[in-house]
Order: sequence, then C-alpha cells, then structure tokens
Amino acid sequence: MRVILAESAGFCYGVHRAVDLARAAAKEYGRCWMLGDLIHNAHVVEELRSAGIEKTEDPDALRSGDTVILRSHGERRDVLEALAAKGVRMVDAACPNVTRIQKLAARAGEEGRTFVLIGEARHPEVMAIASYCPGTVVLDGPEAAETWLREDPARRDLPLTAAAQTTCIREIFETSLKILKKECTNVEFFDTICNATHKRQSEAASIAAQADVMVVVGDRKSANTKHLTEICRGNCRRVYQVESADELLPDWFNGCSVAGLTAGASTPAGIIKEVYATMSEEIKTQEGKEESFEELLNQSFKTLNTGEKVTGTVLAINPTEVLVDVGAKQYAYIKLSELSDNPNVKPEDVVKVGDEIETYIVRVNDVEGYAELSKKRLDAVKVWENIEKAVEEKTVLEGTVTEENKGGLVVSVKGVRVFVPASQSGLPRGADLSSLIKQKVNLRITEVNRARRRVVGSIRAVQAEERAAKQAEIWANIEVGKHYTGVVKSMTSYGVFVDIGGVDGMVHISELSWSRIKNPAEVCKVGDTLDVYVISYDPEKRKISLGCKDNSVDPWQTFLDKYQVGDVASVKIVKLMTFGAFAEVVPGVDGLIHISQIADRRIDKPEDVLSEGQVVDAKIIAVDEDKKKISLSIRALLDPSAETEEDGEE
Repeated sequence: MRVILAESAGFCYGVHRAVDLARAAAKEYGRCWMLGDLIHNAHVVEELRSAGIEKTEDPDALRSGDTVILRSHGERRDVLEALAAKGVRMVDAACPNVTRIQKLAARAGEEGRTFVLIGEARHPEVMAIASYCPGTVVLDGPEAAETWLREDPARRDLPLTAAAQTTCIREIFETSLKILKKECTNVEFFDTICNATHKRQSEAASIAAQADVMVVVGDRKSANTKHLTEICRGNCRRVYQVESADELLPDWFNGCSVAGLTAGASTPAGIIKEVYATMSEEIKTQEGKEESFEELLNQSFKTLNTGEKVTGTVLAINPTEVLVDVGAKQYAYIKLSELSDNPNVKPEDVVKVGDEIETYIVRVNDVEGYAELSKKRLDAVKVWENIEKAVEEKTVLEGTVTEENKGGLVVSVKGVRVFVPASQSGLPRGADLSSLIKQKVNLRITEVNRARRRVVGSIRAVQAEERAAKQAEIWANIEVGKHYTGVVKSMTSYGVFVDIGGVDGMVHISELSWSRIKNPAEVCKVGDTLDVYVISYDPEKRKISLGCKDNSVDPWQTFLDKYQVGDVASVKIVKLMTFGAFAEVVPGVDGLIHISQIADRRIDKPEDVLSEGQVVDAKIIAVDEDKKKISLSIRALLDPSAETEEDGEE
C-alpha cells in the first residue's frame, strides 16, 4: 500500500509572495492590517495575526499612516483609490497573474469592449477584476454563456474581450470560450488560467485516476481547492476534502491500496505534513515501512546539477532577473545577460509570466539555496544541434547575409556564422557579392566542424533544387496557348530568351511586335517583364517557342476600321526594294509605294528619295481585302492629276 503525494501540493508562487511580503512589512512597519483574508487559509491568517498583522473587512476603518497589506486575490479599484486619498500606506501582495487580468479588463474598458470573465461572481479575485472595467460580465460556465447570449441576441455583435479567473477549471473556460467564439462576431480572448493552477489540476486528475481514496487539503473558502475536489471526483469514487489532519477518519481507507494526496495553493506545508503523516499511519507499505513527509517531499523535488538542462515555469520578471520554478528546493533565476544573446532585447519580448522554458544550469549553490540558469547558452547549444541535424537531414535553413569576406559571404543562421564560398553564392562569377548583404537567403549546410566552430553552406544548391522543381512543374503543366509572366534573360539579333519560372523560352523577333523591327532592343531590354504565351514546345529537346504579340488584336481589321481608299496616312518606310518601298500604315499592316508613285518625276531607285525609318504622308489609292494588300502613293499628293496605280512585283 502507498500514498501518492502531488508534487505541486501547497503554496504557489503568488501565495508564497503574499505571505513573505506580509511578514516583511510587519518587520519593517510594525503593526499592520490586512484587508480581508490575505489568502484563503484560516491557519495562515491566524499566524499572521500573531505576527502583528490585524485583519479588517472595512476600508473605512483605516487611517492616514496605517499600513495595509492587500490580499493575493487583488482589491477593487475604488477601494485602492480611497485608501490612496486617505494617505494609507499600501503593500500590494496581489498575485502578478491577477494583476495582469486587471490590466486586461482596464484596457478593454478603454477600448470600448465588453469584458467577459469566466469565474465565480462572488469570489474576491473576480470582484476586484470586475472593478477595472465597468459593465464586466461574469459567467460561471458554458450554460451561463449560452443564457447570456440568448437573453439578448444583440450581444453577439458586441466587441468582447474574454479571460478566466486564475483558478478556473480549464475545461469550463475552453467550453465557454468555444461558445463565445462560435456565436459572436468580434471576440478576443486571453488564457489567464494560472500555469501552476493548471499543472496542479492536471496532476490531481492523474493521481485521482490511480487512487482508491483521494484526499484534498485546503480551506473551504478556497476556490482552487474546491475546483481540485471537483476534478478529483470526476476520476475517483472516494474523494474527501479536509482543512486539517483532525478531519481524517480511519474508515475512509478501508480496502485502500493506493491513496492520493494533493492540496490547494493556500495550504501551508505544515498542514500537508500532518495530513500525510496521519494517512501514513492508516496505510502502510507492503514492507511495513513508513516514509516521513520530509523524505517524500525531498523525493518530489528535482535534483539540479550544473551543466544539465532543466524545464521550468516563469514566475516573475524584474529589472535584474527572471524567476523560474524548476520544481527544485533551490530558488532558480536567470540573469538578464543570460536570457538572450541580443543585449538590446527586452525581457518581456523573450519570456512572459507563465511561460514554460527550457534552460541550462550554470551553477547550483545548495548552501545558500539558489540555482543560476541560462537560456542563452542552451539556445546556442540547440542551434548547433539543429545545424548538425540539418546536415544529416539535408534541411533548408534561412539566414541573413551579414558580411562579405575573402572568398565568399558570411550568413547568420540563428546566431551561428555560416561561410558560403563565392562559387556557392548563387550569383554569376564576378558578380558583386556585397549586393546580398542584409538579404535573407535560403541555404543548405554542407559541412560542420563543431570543435572548430566552422560551418559551410550553399545558397546555390537550394536555388538549383528550387529551379529544378519549378522546371518540373512547368513541363508537367505546359500547353499551347498558356500564358506566363516572364523576365527577359538575354537577347540576340533574332529574338529574346524569357524565363517563365525556371524554364527559358524563345520569343522570335517576329513575335515580339506587330510592327516590323530589326532588333529586339527596339521594344525590350534584359530584365523587362513580358506577358508571353506558348506557341509550341518540344519536351524531348526542352525547347519552347513563345509569342508576345497581342493576338486579340487583328491589325488588318484595325486598318479597315481606321482607313479607306482616298484617305491620307502618315506611314513609316520599313523596307526598300528595286520596284518600290514598303511602308507601315498601322502596326502589323504594310502597304506598297510603287517606284512610279514615289515622286512626281522619274527616279532610278527608291533610295534616291526615301530611306528606311523615314515617316512620310501617303494616299491610299487601292485596297485588296481578299489578298490583304494596300497600294500607296506619295506622287498623288504632289500631282493629283497624275494619280494612277502601277503594280509592281513584290
């Protein structure tokens, strides 16, 4: 037979803090007051009274110069303002987690949002939080949420900010939140259940599932103790809640082979010890051996050793350090210098109260009872482990180019310097490597020597893989007529090569423009973006013929819509022949000026009068729509009486 003691049983950080602040205040100021119960435990409240801390429920009873200790559940805003106006010295022992929710409520009020708190309406913590946002809605669970929305459908369109009492059962909060998110149009939510509370509740459920009898220790006014009892009853048939060992009855443990023990956050270790000792008298181990509370408590603590990794929960953040609960006897903290390798970063940007973080143990001092931790060093170790793993798994990593040095580039990958040779930079030979500085790049690690802290990588390898993947996708989906947005990569006298996403296609000079051009440079340059379409392709030869002209436009129809026989057009001479000159009337449509129609006199050859590229006025003297031929005349404009058409051979 055995007793399972929950590791999380007893004082949480917030309660520890409140009691310590109260005792320190009594030593410094002498006689003090606590406004209501400092924590929900009558035994602790009585101990504090014996230390000179009196209790009052009436804020009006306090006078200027009095010292009052504000309870761990927080206090109403109006009470605080009244005490400050009277000149009462206040020692704020409110749990940081409660203070955070108060700030969320205040912000919701300032932004005109309705604050919804999932919790118990008459609990001091809830009453204090509600005072920070007028109109706060308190719901005790999913049924209350459904009723609230059903009573007034307009509430579904209100801007809502939802949070939970720190000791709320997680299932109740998540179920209530699910209803709000489903029914309402504008909901922001914050998970404000204390991490220690969630851990305590989860552990209680686990132990209760194993136990024949479960005992929960805590004050009956304590909400978190009540919730622990409810959770345990869902996992164990015999659950008893007690405030002290005196309430234990021997017959509770009849036929019991495994008993579980947990305690609320306000329960002192001394009471837990007495309950455990009494249970141990009733339940013996099979060897008849009884473990003392101290032994079991010590076993429940982790043993910390320098150089090991340990996971803990952030309890508080102050100007010099971050306090961490690592489940050990030692007080654990991280110096701000050991939090991050960025000296300018704020602690709040790295961790927040309630976060679970993994750290490296720098030093353990058992004599003075503290352990010094480092997140920065463990992060560095993890980065190296990830770098080595990336080599094995051929993972693509992201980094930032920080500098150019002899032979290549330096890329920072999560704080580790990675050397990328110039040949692996992904740039052409002789290119300016400095153009990549401050740019984010993807690379593959090719070599790691941790002892020498040398890491080599390749940007080019990733680019090659990406290009191959894009090429495969292009060839898998290519079809005639399909359009692509491409970039001009190079130019020749007969056309341009366009990258359509990993594959180059050729746009012949004749497909670049409806106008007759002699060189592609007349209409585009390297780097230009073109809208192209596939004319034909050969997967075996890996060749693609592209077009760039707008095929939705019919140049001949454009000409017919714009001109008719007898009109005068401004035309451009595009080609000289022995029998005449061809001139562009509209882009894509040329007309012939026969040599006899070039001048009002006889000429030997067209170039005696005209030159390619010259723009002249010419009269349209004939149109053959079937053959799509146009006859032009300059002579007709010079000597109208001489207008005739003399056809030449084209």
